[in-house]
Amino acid sequence: MAFTTINKSSEYFNTKLFTGDGATSNAITGVGFQPDFVWLKNRSAVAGHQLSDAVRGKSGTNYYSLSSDTTAAQAVQGDNDGLNTLGSDGFTVGYTNSTGWNNSGNNYASWNWKANGTGSSNTVGSINSTVSANTTSGFSIVTFTGTGSAATVGHGLGAIPKMIIIKSLSGGTSNWIVYHNSIGNGKALSLNTTAAESADAGYFNSTTPTSTVFSLGSDGFSNGSGQTMVAYCFADVQGFSKMGSYKGNGSADGTFVYTGFKPAFVMTKEWEGTSDWYMNDTTRDPFNGTYGNDASLLANTSGAEFTSASLNVDMLSNGFKLRSTNASTNEVAGYIYMVFAAAPLVGSNNVPANAR
Repeated sequence: MAFTTINKSSEYFNTKLFTGDGATSNAITGVGFQPDFVWLKNRSAVAGHQLSDAVRGKSGTNYYSLSSDTTAAQAVQGDNDGLNTLGSDGFTVGYTNSTGWNNSGNNYASWNWKANGTGSSNTVGSINSTVSANTTSGFSIVTFTGTGSAATVGHGLGAIPKMIIIKSLSGGTSNWIVYHNSIGNGKALSLNTTAAESADAGYFNSTTPTSTVFSLGSDGFSNGSGQTMVAYCFADVQGFSKMGSYKGNGSADGTFVYTGFKPAFVMTKEWEGTSDWYMNDTTRDPFNGTYGNDASLLANTSGAEFTSASLNVDMLSNGFKLRSTNASTNEVAGYIYMVFAAAPLVGSNNVPANAR
């Protein structure tokens, strides 16, 4: 039985829902920690995903934001639109004329990760980087300046990252590039598109990450010359997080994926063919069954949340199970996933964890 050194998963990752109030400062509390990476989406309306973090920081009153559904460079909205502050138990968002953060009456989801503040200098790789790393939870935020040629970058985890999401902050036409250990080091996926895996040694120099660095090739999307880049790095932590793959079976009695914990958040993507990046969590939809856990958002589109029984996934005590024949999540093909825990099966004292 899997156990973990993290007895309370929500101290490192948490999903927080809120309703926009249209004010210039809406305080969102109850996250349970000071988030260093906030991924926010309007559930009610068409609006881009908003990704902000403590390392990229802010300009004026607002944090810089990237949208996972576009190639656009990072930006800061005018006035009070956007993420205003990161606090000890959450964050504040404001609204002037954008639906992305705090539109009155709209429902929002935020997925929050704890790293290690604004970060510090890392000189381990051939490119110096700024790294905010949480070695307990296997998550780090890395910024660096690309060289356009083969290089290595320190990530600070002390463990091998199994998934890395990279984006140019200044390149206005740059795709989001995703390394995932299940598809190998000579291929990549794009977070902002439905495209299948793409084979290109230029992304990660056909080199598997180590416990200290990840490698980059000459491709401009992952290592643009002179461009400031951000990388979100995720390592497996037993009982808390897992990056892996599964083979769909095309059946309503779908594939079961063992994680060793009850999932709180699941993101999946078919790598062998075109499909969206599906995001499901037990905060927005806490129930299994015919219409359980089917409230979906797509990381690669700005669309509002939608529900469909044909996309049902059951969150179980030790993994998740697909309950549909939908090609987006369960055709006879290969899929990658990223999962974070609601609660471990067994805590650090090697006895069953308490229900939470």
